[in-house]
Amino acid sequence: MRTEELLAALATGLWRWDSASGQVSLDAEAARLLGLPEASAELSEAAVRSRFHPVDFAEINGVVQLAVAEETVAEARLRIVNERGRVLRIVRSRSRPRLVNGGFELVGTLQEVPEPQPGTSAAHTPITGDWRRSREAFLLDAGRALAEARSTAEVLRVAAGLSMPGFMPDGLAVFGIEGDRVSVIGHHGHEPGDEAPFLDMPLTTDYPAVEVIRTGRAVYLPTPEAYRRRYPTTWPLAAPFARTSWAFLPLVNAGRTIGAWMAGFAQPVTFSPDERSVLTTVARMLAQALARAGVQESQQELALGMQRSMMPTVQPDIPGMSVAARYVPTGGGLEVGGDWYDMIPLPSGRTALVIGDVQGHDVRAAGLMGQLRIALRAYASEGHHPDAVLSRASRFLAGINETEARGQAPDQRFATCLYIEVDPATGLLDIARAGHPDPAVRLSDGTLLVRPTVGGLPLGIDPDTDYPTTRFVLEPGETMLVCTDGLIETGGHDLETGWARLRDIIEEYDDGTGPEGLERLADALVQAVHGPSSHHTTGPLVDRREDDIAVLLLYREGGSCGVGAGSPPAQQPVRRTVLSVAQAEPQRIAEARAQIRDVLHDWADPDQVDSAVLMVSEMVTNVLLHTDGDALLVAEISGSRGGRRLRVDVADGSDELPHRRSPGELASSGRGLVLLELLAGAWGVDPRGDGKSTWFELYEAAGGSGVAPVGPAGAGSSEPGESGSGEPGPCGPSMPEPAV
Repeated sequence: MRTEELLAALATGLWRWDSASGQVSLDAEAARLLGLPEASAELSEAAVRSRFHPVDFAEINGVVQLAVAEETVAEARLRIVNERGRVLRIVRSRSRPRLVNGGFELVGTLQEVPEPQPGTSAAHTPITGDWRRSREAFLLDAGRALAEARSTAEVLRVAAGLSMPGFMPDGLAVFGIEGDRVSVIGHHGHEPGDEAPFLDMPLTTDYPAVEVIRTGRAVYLPTPEAYRRRYPTTWPLAAPFARTSWAFLPLVNAGRTIGAWMAGFAQPVTFSPDERSVLTTVARMLAQALARAGVQESQQELALGMQRSMMPTVQPDIPGMSVAARYVPTGGGLEVGGDWYDMIPLPSGRTALVIGDVQGHDVRAAGLMGQLRIALRAYASEGHHPDAVLSRASRFLAGINETEARGQAPDQRFATCLYIEVDPATGLLDIARAGHPDPAVRLSDGTLLVRPTVGGLPLGIDPDTDYPTTRFVLEPGETMLVCTDGLIETGGHDLETGWARLRDIIEEYDDGTGPEGLERLADALVQAVHGPSSHHTTGPLVDRREDDIAVLLLYREGGSCGVGAGSPPAQQPVRRTVLSVAQAEPQRIAEARAQIRDVLHDWADPDQVDSAVLMVSEMVTNVLLHTDGDALLVAEISGSRGGRRLRVDVADGSDELPHRRSPGELASSGRGLVLLELLAGAWGVDPRGDGKSTWFELYEAAGGSGVAPVGPAGAGSSEPGESGSGEPGPCGPSMPEPAV
């Protein structure tokens, strides 16, 4: 009997499907099974496709790709339909696929599947209906979960929780390869310690996972006998787990085998084409997820290593002071950027604190940051003053930009910087600023004041820029905050709303002082911007881009001082702010007004606040108009809430005392002393050795009017030359040195 006659007697037909040419060859029996005339035929792919149920035909490509990858037979059950879409019969296709000319060629058999007889169980149903929908839903969920995993540990956790439709593995393991050694990198469904025999296996080991990694082909073991027969050496290692079926699949990414995945089953599994297809798809997704996680972890490790090498370790070695620092990279990309901080011991015995921000959030910004930090440290270590350090650093960065411009590199950068020279003995701070946010000071009572400082352009823009310095004293019990703009503006904030958010955090903070309290305050500031609470403190701007964050906190220890032994303790100001306004900086009068409002932010009577702002503006303006020197503003609040005293002194270098006048209605000047007499609770003018000081006092009274009540004995208006106070306090001079 000929082969064709034998196949026809078994109701089995032959077919050949060439997807590249789009032609399908059928013998007579195959044509009959497809509902066509019983004769050999050469048909188009479209004509044959019309005879398959659309749902079943969609499975063919997946089955073929699986068979090509595993070099196995492609097997599928297909429903044959007539012209009206009615199912005629079910056929089983068994074909050997091979890739040709950019497509595939199937050569195999078609055989009718008999209907089950009454009283017998049906054969395994084709991959249609509920099982198919469950499989698709599972693969979609698995793909989404693996795509969202961001670390190797998270990928392994997701893989351990996969619930496959119809056949659920009770044990999973992922094997990785390093050099010529294979080991378990994650597992599920095993007891601690079970992985010990599989932690260090040579590539020559007779073990399924090792063979899969060597060959790149999956291994399916449906029974313990199959495992024992194929891997007799390592079967004793698998036997104690009491499983009945195993699947070992290669983890392939970008054409390279990066490991193997094992799924063990307590119930027998035959590993039909449908089941192998599910396992293969999961293995591919798992390999891609592991590769992505590995790349991300490598990039993060590289970025963190780069940042650690460029960031100093802040040491609490400033006598009488504590320092805390934080750096938080932006959330995207390599998580490197241009923000930095530094702490530099100076030849004078002082210490320099530096914080800055190079434009950008990429590797180039991080590289420039490292160069600039080294340059600043070198200039500072030579003993230069703060203004000279920033001037040299600006020329250094401008030189780099000029070199880049000659090389036709468009990526030229600038940097902002704040350089602070700290005298730990006196708390004196000399500050030079290059386009950076101003420092802020948390006073001993918790009030946060942004201290305006003079400054110049950012570094690298103009090599000849000058950087004037500002000087003020950090009093005992006060904390200075310096930061990059990321801490202020992250979350859609501008400078005003950003500082308001930080002010709320700092003024409400009450978790101890000293080094430990400073560290907790630094954490609280970062959490306010990046923690869960930050979603409730978004700013008014639409742009929510994140930025790197660098923070430095400096705390001066000792919250009180006193006079000699046996003397009563001195009254320490609760709040104190100092501001100098130079002749060439009349715009800083607005900063003086804002500073007074910040100092009086919790004053009981808003009318008194307006009065204080008006008097300060008038006094500072008079100094700039009627003298040749600068104005030095000192504001102090003392006493208990509800009965406090505000004293404001404005000093200048002129010996000429003001005179009271009676200006007419159209006069443009002459009302300064009149305003003081009308609005102040007490005021006066004190001659000093180097000039004079004009001062006023207001006394807090809840619910009081705009006109302050007369203060304690001796208070009230004073003629020029008289004074109710103004002598240096026992903790030091009430007038610090003016800004340079």
